[in-house]
Amino acid sequence: MADKKKRRRADSDDDEYTDGHKTLPFKKRLKPDSVILSILSDLTDSIRNSDSANHKTLTLSDLDLSSTCREVSDLDLSSVQDVIEHLVLRITQSILSGSGFSFDVPARGNANQLYVPELDRIVLKDKTSLRPYSNVSTVRKTTVTTRILQLVHQLCIKKIHVTKRDLFYTDVKLFQDQTQSDAVLDDVSCILGCTRSSLNVVAAEKGVVVGRLIFSDNGDMIDCTKMGMGGKAIPPNIDRVGDMQSDALFILLVEKDAAYMRLAEDRFYNRFPCIIVTAKGQPDVATRLFLRKMKMELKLPVLALVDSDPYGLKILSVYGCGSKNMSYDSANLTTPDIKWLGIRPSDLDKYKIPEQCRLPMTEQDIKTGKDLLEEDFVKKNPGWVEELSLMVKTKQKAEIQALSSFGFQYLSEVYLPLKLQQKDWL
Repeated sequence: MADKKKRRRADSDDDEYTDGHKTLPFKKRLKPDSVILSILSDLTDSIRNSDSANHKTLTLSDLDLSSTCREVSDLDLSSVQDVIEHLVLRITQSILSGSGFSFDVPARGNANQLYVPELDRIVLKDKTSLRPYSNVSTVRKTTVTTRILQLVHQLCIKKIHVTKRDLFYTDVKLFQDQTQSDAVLDDVSCILGCTRSSLNVVAAEKGVVVGRLIFSDNGDMIDCTKMGMGGKAIPPNIDRVGDMQSDALFILLVEKDAAYMRLAEDRFYNRFPCIIVTAKGQPDVATRLFLRKMKMELKLPVLALVDSDPYGLKILSVYGCGSKNMSYDSANLTTPDIKWLGIRPSDLDKYKIPEQCRLPMTEQDIKTGKDLLEEDFVKKNPGWVEELSLMVKTKQKAEIQALSSFGFQYLSEVYLPLKLQQKDWL
């Protein structure tokens, strides 16, 4: 009788039991690593062949859009200095003529954003707003804008980089809060028509990279397989990075630091040659620039591993289509054709994630999910729509760490290898 029970239990779920002993779910479905490596090689070859066939990268100027759009350029320091000096000269002439002065600032609100399907990214339309010094409602912001321009001009002359935090502390009483100086810094980029990195103001180091990548950082050669479990911090200014070399078959973009640490410690990149990168949550400019540089220079597919919630998909979309806050620089900050590997809403049932590891979505989560379904960059991808609709319907979300319920190394030993084997990405 006991033997019958054991046999019946094994038959009911042969992925979880082998000879009556519990094993990792779905592990028996895995084929030899050589088969998965062959699949990855084919994917990489298809990406490189596609890039070779499309010699010219489509740009905004190639399109005949109904709306006029604005994009910035990557300028050297002397050019940025010239643009600032010409702007100040115009302001001086305006003041001397008795007209006072104001800044014509590109509007960066939602109404001035446009998703361009042909480019698969968000761009900034050409609407501007006047920021006069003589108006009581804008006088402070105009003063902050002038001060930021002065500080950037000093950086151009001295040829040095500073962090956004350094910039804030140069005039705390005026700026009051760093979010205000950060926002005006983006305005200044738009006004001058240059990328934010052209201003030599960078964010503090946040993102990290580990795996099959060698690159030069300010002349020093860095081997990312020898950086330990923590990996190499991504340089905050991309102009320090060069000479990228890799034998990887793909880039694995990871949302969370915890998942990154698991994969780094398990040396997943040695079993399946890859480069693992994370911004530890919200994507910062340096990580977005670094990811794009790797994709464009190494011509590798990018597979994304994010939480199964609306914010995981938003993070993925920032890397791929750009953020509305920095849409003026989307040409330099976006990485085309990122594939959504997991964790996807359909994976919760497919991989039998336990109910206690699934979290109920809050009202705000559901609203964010529904808002995403209205976005053009989501509508363009039927797979994204299907997954997001399922999430909103079931009102369930899950973190990458939910896979740890099957074992701490389930992510690297079963889930990701099986996903790659089945070509299960969107």
